[in-house]
Amino acid sequence: MTNDSAKREAEIAPRKKDSRQDLKQDSRQASKQERLKLALRDNLKRRKSQARERERSKMTEPPSNVHESTLDDDTESERDG
Repeated sequence: MTNDSAKREAEIAPRKKDSRQDLKQDSRQASKQERLKLALRDNLKRRKSQARERERSKMTEPPSNVHESTLDDDTESERDG
């Protein structure tokens, strides 16, 4: 009978070790998930802030006068002709 109990203990011992490894792996995965979650949150905040800044800069910049200069060029050629 001692041989049977020794076999059982031998079977149980690796399982305990595996479960410890599983727990370590689970905790690593959980910490990785937490890091990714925080990184994504920071990234989203940064992107929103950048978008707000772009909107502010559009509001404060004077409109471009490029289209007016092309209109002026066309009207001068019509006046000459």
